[in-house]
Amino acid sequence: MKTYKFGNISFNHPPVILAPMEDVTDPPFRVLCREMGADWVYSEFISADGLIRNSDKSKHKLDIFPGERPVSIQIFGANIDAMVEAAKIAEEAAPEFIDINFGCPVKKVAGKGAGAGMLQDVPKMVKMSEAILKSVKIPVTAKTRLGWDLSSKNILDTAEKLQDTGIAALAIHGRTRCQMYKGEADWTLIGEVKNNPRMHIPIIGNGDIKNALDAKDAIDKYGVDGIMVGRASIGNPWVFKEILSFIKNGEIITQPDLNERVGVCLRHLEMSVDWKGERVAINEMRKHYSNYFKAIPNFKQHRIKLVTASSLDDIRQILGEIKLFS
Repeated sequence: MKTYKFGNISFNHPPVILAPMEDVTDPPFRVLCREMGADWVYSEFISADGLIRNSDKSKHKLDIFPGERPVSIQIFGANIDAMVEAAKIAEEAAPEFIDINFGCPVKKVAGKGAGAGMLQDVPKMVKMSEAILKSVKIPVTAKTRLGWDLSSKNILDTAEKLQDTGIAALAIHGRTRCQMYKGEADWTLIGEVKNNPRMHIPIIGNGDIKNALDAKDAIDKYGVDGIMVGRASIGNPWVFKEILSFIKNGEIITQPDLNERVGVCLRHLEMSVDWKGERVAINEMRKHYSNYFKAIPNFKQHRIKLVTASSLDDIRQILGEIKLFS
């Protein structure tokens, strides 16, 4: 049986990984995804500048709950010295990996030269990776995109250069920065990186993995060492269980019933309230409700109630009403 080794961690199948997403992949959600089968989870991306300024918001994102390991803490920034100091701070939280964000496309990050903005300065990407690797003892990985725009899809060369710095693995989102999240992910180039004879580190593919069939197809066609699932997991932590069942056994599992959906959704909300406070938790949970209850007919009226409710007690009552449909 083939072993898939990432740093000090091994899997007997291509791992299915929760992608880093701002205001989504916090500890409560990561715990749920791990319980539902995710092999490995990533933190929200954390500002290096925030960490070195001792920002409460940034430091809070370093929390790791029991039951969510293995976990990667992902940091972003444009200044090499700041990223080195942030990596040292992140290491103190004792994650299994530190990940360098070379892929975030949003203007407030990429526009300042961080995240996917680094794709316009590959030599700086390399210098930053080398500096971080020298500053910490735990494995360092990176996540990036195909290039800045359609005319600069230089991921084949970029991947080789990043590998040469000593990173433990590379995750590639199959879009350019200018594509943001539009259009289809180009897995052909991800496959070319994986099958490049010069590449020997694990390659993780990311982009448009919505279900078990997509994941199996990506592994079979492109040979990637791992699959990263992002938006398809929002309000749907069961996607990991579905993918792993199909990868391992070729079986499509039954969708969770309404009773289970309500229970997991409520637990998610309650853990979030405990961790980040009622107001913030309620606001951030709103993006999850449509997927938690995707299978319910005539859900619109309940969704409106959920996204406009402003207290935990009100939401508990609404979820109780939804449960009556089961």
